[in-house]
Amino acid sequence: MSTPTKPHKLNIDLIDSFEKIPVKIFDSSDAGSLFVAHEIAALIKEKQAKNEKCVLGLATGSTPLRLYTHLVNLHKNEGLSFKNVITFNLDEYYPIERDALQSYWSYMHRHLFNQIDIFPENIHLPNGELSKEDAKKACEAYEQMIESAGGIDLQILGIGTNGHIGFNEPGSSIFSKTRLVSLDNSTRINNAYEFQNISEVPRMAITMGISTILKAKKILLMAWGLKAPIIAKSVEGAVTEQTPASILQQHNNCLFVIDESAAAELTRIKLPWLTGEIEWTAKMIKRAVVNMALKLNKPVLSLTTHDYNENGLSDLLVEKGDAYDINLQVYYMLRDSITGWPGGKPDTDIPGHPERSKPYPKTCLIFSPHPDDDIISMGGTFMRLHDQGHDVHVGYQTSGNIAVTDEFVTRFLDFAVGFENQFGIDNKKSEQILSEAKHFLASKKKNEIDTPEIRAIKGLIRRCEARATCRYVGVGDANAHFMNLPFYETGTIEKNPYTEKDIDITIELLQKLKPHQVYCAGDLADPHGTHKVCLDIVLES
Repeated sequence: MSTPTKPHKLNIDLIDSFEKIPVKIFDSSDAGSLFVAHEIAALIKEKQAKNEKCVLGLATGSTPLRLYTHLVNLHKNEGLSFKNVITFNLDEYYPIERDALQSYWSYMHRHLFNQIDIFPENIHLPNGELSKEDAKKACEAYEQMIESAGGIDLQILGIGTNGHIGFNEPGSSIFSKTRLVSLDNSTRINNAYEFQNISEVPRMAITMGISTILKAKKILLMAWGLKAPIIAKSVEGAVTEQTPASILQQHNNCLFVIDESAAAELTRIKLPWLTGEIEWTAKMIKRAVVNMALKLNKPVLSLTTHDYNENGLSDLLVEKGDAYDINLQVYYMLRDSITGWPGGKPDTDIPGHPERSKPYPKTCLIFSPHPDDDIISMGGTFMRLHDQGHDVHVGYQTSGNIAVTDEFVTRFLDFAVGFENQFGIDNKKSEQILSEAKHFLASKKKNEIDTPEIRAIKGLIRRCEARATCRYVGVGDANAHFMNLPFYETGTIEKNPYTEKDIDITIELLQKLKPHQVYCAGDLADPHGTHKVCLDIVLES
């Protein structure tokens, strides 16, 4: 009689078991963009080897900026040719002039088409200059052109905070095709950074429909920064037209390419204890208990054994003891993260204090993306560091000149001219600069980029504001460092990707000051906004 064999234990990784669309997570938007660039390059080369056309569906906005930078680099440095590529863009504002700085026609030519060897006749974008009647006919023709090209081989997508893909807003039909649409107010607000103010953002757009997108042979959706809630909803939630990106669950070759920030709400990241066995470190315990307290809207010390069992944390009870002891452990960790001494309390040994007491005083460096982010983002901490005797410096990373209106410049020009007249100052050079600046502003056209002189004046205004802040806190002018990072100085709201020059300037300041503490102020919601770029530069440095 044979001895029964033990059943084979399957080693199944369930970490992504809640996800209905494959997701690839990268540590940065740049790494994710490079991955997508290589996917596109591989497809182009594969088609070239077969002597076939490669049809790409392209997106715009802040999300694919680094992607297009990498594609241009692949063309210039590695010889990637786009001569066999046909492109169809997802969308365009309506109405908008083709040459307007904010048009997607301008965007695509500025960031990609003008820098590669694609044939102009192979470039297709919706036309935002037509009448409504003609636009409807053009939408039908756009669908026919895609079909005549053999369909889209690879479609690149971004995603809106409301789940829109292209400009297919919540409620768009799964059967929708290229058409004229009305933009959701949240979309207009999110895109307002491209314009001078919200009133200038078009209320309509032309977009490929969801049906058109789903016909693509392969789809890569990219998302960076604080898109985590809508990513989780699209990937793990139900398929619904109220979340257009969730409909991509029905595509058989779709991949979401996201960074760690955009992945934050995925179950495998936010609630990893639900996807398999984990190591219960102090950090993981704190995360699990705080998350549960927020979900139940209860104080940490009020959480019960029942709460732990009902929220998937029974394993934690088995390993670490009863709820009371765990609650206390997390409470103490939270308590020890709070202090009125951000630079450390001198000559005092406090176990668990978030900052060491020595050395004292410390050299503290606050990186401020714009000339007002130091006081806006951490004004209380800024003042307390100075009041408690530390040597506080501020590195103003950009000039912030885009935030200064033309009207504000005119007011300062009038003051400067009046000042010279009032006190009889005869400075021919400054008089000429002021005269030319006033003349430019008086005749400035819509979407026209400011001259270097105007940008310098606007930067000077912001520099004066920054110095005023430092003086109010008590920090001297010598501790205000105006870095004027080159990536920012485009003269437009849209910025260049950062380069080694930006990093070198930052390294120089760090080496000069040798700070004991570094603070980075900013809002990271937009991964290609100034705040996120400035943080990336600091981390890289």
